[in-house]
Amino acid sequence: MLPRGEANASLVLFASGDFAFNLYWQSISLYLLFFYIDVLALPPVTAGLVFMVGTVWDGVADLVAGAVAERARVSYRRLVAWGSVPLGLAFMAMFALPTQAAIWVLLAQMLFRTFYAFTNIPYSAWTTQLSAEPAVRTLLAGLRMMFGAAAAALIALGMPALAAAYGYPTAAMVVAMIAIPLMLIVALKVPEPHRRIAPIIPSSLGQQGAALLRNRAFVTLNIAAAAGGAAAALLGQSVPYYFRYVMSYPAGGPQVLAAMSVASTLVLPLWTLLATRTGARITWLIAALLGLIGLATLAGQSKETAMVALALMVTISIAFAGFNLAAWALLPDTVDWGEAQGDVRVEALAFGAFAFVQKIALALTGLAIGAAYGASGFVAGTAQVPVVATTIRWLMLGGPAALIMVSMLAMLAHPRGRHTLRDIRLT
Repeated sequence: MLPRGEANASLVLFASGDFAFNLYWQSISLYLLFFYIDVLALPPVTAGLVFMVGTVWDGVADLVAGAVAERARVSYRRLVAWGSVPLGLAFMAMFALPTQAAIWVLLAQMLFRTFYAFTNIPYSAWTTQLSAEPAVRTLLAGLRMMFGAAAAALIALGMPALAAAYGYPTAAMVVAMIAIPLMLIVALKVPEPHRRIAPIIPSSLGQQGAALLRNRAFVTLNIAAAAGGAAAALLGQSVPYYFRYVMSYPAGGPQVLAAMSVASTLVLPLWTLLATRTGARITWLIAALLGLIGLATLAGQSKETAMVALALMVTISIAFAGFNLAAWALLPDTVDWGEAQGDVRVEALAFGAFAFVQKIALALTGLAIGAAYGASGFVAGTAQVPVVATTIRWLMLGGPAALIMVSMLAMLAHPRGRHTLRDIRLT
């Protein structure tokens, strides 16, 4: 673990790596589909299919990257260093293809997502080595999220301006030229203790997966995080439909989404402080109660106004920020828990599997929205019959409420007690 005198500076430097990763991630999340349709002039259906296949591949790549990093006897810092330049080049290639052929567009995206997984998963797993103290891990999770939020704001404002002035290939090159050096500095300057190898090392991917499935802390956290992430996605993706077709205020959707994003970012230091004082598990339960109160209050309104809906949705988004922080704070602890209970330590694969589960949950959320709207008779761009408006409203409110309750039950089943490896063994 890090020497106490160097811990704070090393933690901040390490967390800055999430600024680099989110420069890439927010670019593809916010603008890649727009680039396909408006710049490459791909048919919208083709562009959507390419993006969907790339997203599915992303989850698979996370799982594979975790398995490979688990088996490799290579330090996480080296894996991050080795992947930093190829990742930047693959990112630039996505926005500089000399062809509009869908197959090459898809292959370029899959190449980028593969390098991203094989660099980001070791970076995330590295957090298990930086400290064994829950409060330090919580602080680190909060710092990473703050750097990620700063990168999201920079990309949201800067990418369109750069692309308008110089084109998307140049904009992508500028992003990569910021991210690559930062990732290399993190890899070269942040200390990483020698990776500890547990007395019993699973010899196959199947045995490693079985060790994770036996890890009650890991399984309950995955259930809670998947439910919480799906609840946030269900609310966020429903907001534009709610304001357009239920509130008859189309401009309100983007405004509320922007307010939710800003509020979630501003509240991160408070959630971090609370989690370091009370523990990430208690923070999760507090956030869940706050989210349920916000949803119940909104559901109880006999006649919503835009301002009331805005205030309550911002409150709910603040709760979701608490979920996200607690999940990343608890994930390294589950690695320690698994080693203490079964004398098997599975690190990188745990982070890869965690990312895979979250992405599957998000994909299923989109599928659920489409299925529910289709079954109710939704027709885009037209006035909706009452049953459609009711479906939109109650899917937005009832769905997240049910998922939050699932996350609470999973977190209540999460192992109680101390979190450090030494103290877990004593319980």
